This record gives sequence, C-alpha cells and structure tokens, in this order.
Amino acid sequence: MSLPPEILKKVKLLELSTRKLVNNLFAGEYHSAFKGQGMTFSEFREYTPGDDIRAISWPVTARTGKPFIKRFNEERELTLMLVVDVSASGSFGTKSYFKGDVIAHLAALLSFSAVKNNDPVGLILFSDQVEHFVPPKKGRGHVYRILRDLYYFKPRSDKTKISVALEYLQSMLKKRATVFLFSDFMDSGYDRALRQIGRKHDLISCVIQDAAEHDMPDIGLVELEDAETGEIFTADTSSASFRSEYSRQMLKLKEERDQLLKKSQVERIDIMTGEDFADPLIAYFRRRNKR
Repeated sequence: MSLPPEILKKVKLLELSTRKLVNNLFAGEYHSAFKGQGMTFSEFREYTPGDDIRAISWPVTARTGKPFIKRFNEERELTLMLVVDVSASGSFGTKSYFKGDVIAHLAALLSFSAVKNNDPVGLILFSDQVEHFVPPKKGRGHVYRILRDLYYFKPRSDKTKISVALEYLQSMLKKRATVFLFSDFMDSGYDRALRQIGRKHDLISCVIQDAAEHDMPDIGLVELEDAETGEIFTADTSSASFRSEYSRQMLKLKEERDQLLKKSQVERIDIMTGEDFADPLIAYFRRRNKR
C-alpha cells in the first residue's frame, strides 16, 4: 500500500528516537521480565559433582553404566500482542504529545525489543468495535507495518468498548501471550473480560492519562468538545466553581475506573502524557524481575 510521505517519515523518526533506548536498556529489561513459556530438552550430559541429582536420566544411566543428566533450554520465544484503544480520546493531550502519540512511542519500544529477542508481535486496534487486526509475526519489516497502522489507520467509530476487544482477543489467541492493553480506560463493564484474559495470558493494562483531565487550567472562555460524543459546549475556565466541579466529576470517573481495574486483578502501569513515558515501563519491568 502506498503511504503518504509524512507517515513514512513519522515511522522512521519513531524508530530513530527509540533505537538507542532499545539497544542500551529496554530490550534487556524486556528479555529479563518475560521469561518464555517453558523448557525444551537439549541433550544428555555425563553427571559431574554438584549437578542436581533430580536431573539424572536413569534409563540412560542404566544403559551406559555411567550417570547422565538431562539438560534443558528455556523456550524463550513469546508472542507480544499490542491492543490499542483508537477511540477519539486518543487525540487529546495538553503537553508535548497526544495520548495516541504516547501509545505509538511505547508500541515502538516494545516491538523493537521483541524483534531483538526474535519474538512475534501482533496488533489489535479497537474503538467500540474491533477496527483492525494484524496477526503476530517476526521481523523488523513487520514492526514497520504495525507502526504504520498505528499512525495511518482511520477508525470507523469514535467511541470505546474495551470488552469487545478483549472478547475478540480471547477468540484469536490460542497460545499464551504477553498482552499490553493501551487505553485511558474511561469505559465501563470491562473488569470481567480483563479478568478472564488475565487468567490465560500475561495481561498488562497501560493507563494513558493527561494532567488536564484531572485539573482544568485557567485559560478563560473555551469551547470544549467531547471527543467521543461530539457534544460541544462553552466553558468559563476562569471560574473557580467550574474548575472545582470539573475536578470533582473527573475524580469520580477516575475512582470508578480504578475500582474496575482493581476488580480485574491484572497488572497496571500508569503513564502521563507530560512525563518521560518510557520510565514507568522500565520501572515495571524491574519490579517484575525482582518478583
């Protein structure tokens, strides 16, 4: 498919901006945090003092007259799935990046780290429906396709329904995978679907937030539009009572979201658009390694 030059430029710049971090730090943390899906037999080796006696192969020992042990290699390969909310709220942001831009950068970090570990990567884009699915594959060229789709794909809907994406994921993934779910999670009724996916797969919820969603700045009269409903209204942000009521309503939504995520019992990473968004991911990997 022929792509506009600005999209190709974005993808290339994204690779360049993430390459150093991936090569110097991120890929190693990723490799350590996700250990693979089991062990495979490698070879028999003659027993030496200090070996675990539980690894002795008694049939081979009986046949040769010498003690031999079985050696195993870790099955390192795992499938990485990126499940991305592409509803209209992804176009919101008051700092250097919109939420969608933050997700694209994090997707690049994870995808290029997977490439260095020879892991396949897949992608699901969703709104209140599954908008796009890219089956997991290996290779840098495949990562370029995923990043291109993150920038170029135009969703049919502006709304959000997280449970729809998770039900689709459940039907598509037969083998255990590591799943990163990117959204602001301003939705309802998804805790049961999250919990079900979390039982079968390694699911990490990445909660993308912007500071202005909680504390409205004083910028005078502004027209505000609900990104998902299209409703437009004029607000006087210089009014202390308006800002207070706005913060109260947003706090209520945040508490409802946090309660749903807590009920789902899956792991969570909070990422702010105005901060170094790679840091929370690296900190999560390091916490996971300690466990």
